[in-house]
Amino acid sequence: MRDAKKPSGTLAAAAAISTLLLVGILFGASLWVLAGIAIATLVAANYLLAGTWSKSAVATRSTADRELKQGSMADVEVDITNTAAIPMLWLLAEDLLPKQLQNPNLSRLAVVGKRLAVLMLWPGQTKKLSYEIDCRRRGYLQIGPTVLETGDLMGLFRRFRVGTQPQYITVMPEIVPLTEYEIGSRRPIGEIRMRSGTMDDPTRLRGIRQWQIGDPMRSVHWAATARTGTLHTKVYEPSSIVGATLILDFHISTNPNQHEPVRTDLAVIAAASIAASLHQSGEPFGLVTNGRDAADRIRTEGWQGDDRIQFAHQRGDVSDAAAMQATSDRLNPVIIAPSRGAPAFKEGHRTLARLERTDGLTLAELLIECESELSGDTTLLTVLQQATPQSIAALVGLSRRGRAVAVIVNTHDINDYSKIAGPLIAAQIPTFYLSDRESIASVCREVLTRA
Repeated sequence: MRDAKKPSGTLAAAAAISTLLLVGILFGASLWVLAGIAIATLVAANYLLAGTWSKSAVATRSTADRELKQGSMADVEVDITNTAAIPMLWLLAEDLLPKQLQNPNLSRLAVVGKRLAVLMLWPGQTKKLSYEIDCRRRGYLQIGPTVLETGDLMGLFRRFRVGTQPQYITVMPEIVPLTEYEIGSRRPIGEIRMRSGTMDDPTRLRGIRQWQIGDPMRSVHWAATARTGTLHTKVYEPSSIVGATLILDFHISTNPNQHEPVRTDLAVIAAASIAASLHQSGEPFGLVTNGRDAADRIRTEGWQGDDRIQFAHQRGDVSDAAAMQATSDRLNPVIIAPSRGAPAFKEGHRTLARLERTDGLTLAELLIECESELSGDTTLLTVLQQATPQSIAALVGLSRRGRAVAVIVNTHDINDYSKIAGPLIAAQIPTFYLSDRESIASVCREVLTRA
């Protein structure tokens, strides 16, 4: 543990003891000398006692990292043991939570029970610090670390140290069943039959009819033509791959604080619901976002805590946290290539749960930076709150370069939706209105006309 007492207090006590001894020696006042010796002995005894107690307190976290559904309860347990041969008269144990998790406006979690306790431990005795976490919202929650504080009986010395590593709880976003998903890509050969479309699938023969002016010669059914003596042509069914690359805009400038956390959580729930629907249909899905993975933030910046944690960082008591730091550029986007199967869905779902806003790449910069990595076989389904002229220009540019682009506008005000949707609709980009949670189920229900 680290001595938390200010140096001036220790120096003042040493100065007072030295003064008593000096005065007693100079003036022959034996009582003053005895008083100085007694005080020095008492201070030294308290110093040694505080040091012994601080080294003897051992904390062990019983619960490990886990993934939970939104609304679940997570139990947290920390065992605290006195390994000394003498009683520990007082020990304050506190399991820390980051300040943003305690913000009542965000309501990310609620603590049921006490995460702080003052304990008295006999030699070899173990006591538990236990409470529960009500996981109200999706996110990557840091629980801990546990800070242990103790000191002498006179309050001259106070010491603390980090007792346990923090644990992390990933609260998975809610999944809303979609009534229907019919957003198709520009690829004409696919697994899903479209009700309408301008691109026929040459692998799906629906029938034959007499040849008409304008029909391509490659579609002529030569066997029927030879049999009847009249040109006949093949008729194909339109089909498409209905997979999607979900593009989420999580830049702070276009996701303002006054709409948090409602709008970003709504965007994540919509993205997770679309991914789940595609997964169940066996269709590919991917993820591209300018948001930041909370796990990457913790690896880069380390733990979050109070001043006691900062002192421990400086002294090196949390070397494991320092070891977590790895080279990471906050401007790097999060990219998950389109894929099928349960592992791909699990990775995307987990990434959506940990996603946070950032001040790195804007949406326009993201689309320019990642254009070469965007799949050409899936629809680029963009979810955004606000759109700058640069963002709209980037989306229109992708559409004109042959990409299938669709946009979901995540806003409560219909007027804001109209301002964003106008230029996109004029560029023949399908646009959908996501106003609240109830609209998630039907936001992707419409059939898109693919140019």
